[in-house]
Amino acid sequence: MSGGEACDGKKLVRSSSGLRMVPEHHAARSPFGLDEPPWVPDKDCPRCMQCETKFDFITRKHHCRRCGKCFCDKCCSKKVPLPRMCFVDPVRQCAECAFISQKETEFYDKQLKVLMNGATFSVARGTSEKSELMVCRLSNNQRYLFLDGDSHYEIEIAQISTVQILTEGFTPGGGNTRATGMLLQYKVPGSEELTQMKFTASEDFNSNKKLSAAWLAAMHKAAKLLYESRDQ
Repeated sequence: MSGGEACDGKKLVRSSSGLRMVPEHHAARSPFGLDEPPWVPDKDCPRCMQCETKFDFITRKHHCRRCGKCFCDKCCSKKVPLPRMCFVDPVRQCAECAFISQKETEFYDKQLKVLMNGATFSVARGTSEKSELMVCRLSNNQRYLFLDGDSHYEIEIAQISTVQILTEGFTPGGGNTRATGMLLQYKVPGSEELTQMKFTASEDFNSNKKLSAAWLAAMHKAAKLLYESRDQ
């Protein structure tokens, strides 16, 4: 088992928002994760921050577990899974945050599995024209991208700078496009310089092309979540 694939212990913790299953060490957390937001203090929100209904003994305050803002029950009634914060059960969220969390469910339910199962690409390092056929997959702990062929690379997800999906088939009239590859830039530990890799989908079999396209779509979504986590 490689260092990037090592199993990380987890622990069950209780916060004001609910039960969470988190890594024992903060450094082992998923790069797609989000920290729990601080709650807006009760004294600072006399009214619902959405509909402006005044709080009283009947209309109680509820905090959205994703944004930390304060709402009435009508504006914060949905309980939705929030895996990016490692909650064990669905948690209360405002309508806006619930919509975002529901859209992310597809990534956690489907696209993560696609990334972990892997796909085959021709991979060229740097500006080299020479490429190598490699199986690319996300590690089980979501922290590394493994590339296996005659060579072996482990790219730390947190060190990825940019992900650019390459497509073909675009027309000015808005025709369909197909993902054919990816340009990936990342930092090697101990260096500030960016390393680039170019991934090109294998043309050998139609099934491989479909699998590669699905993997690239999942990687595109993963990159968006990665950028959001950094901007938190």
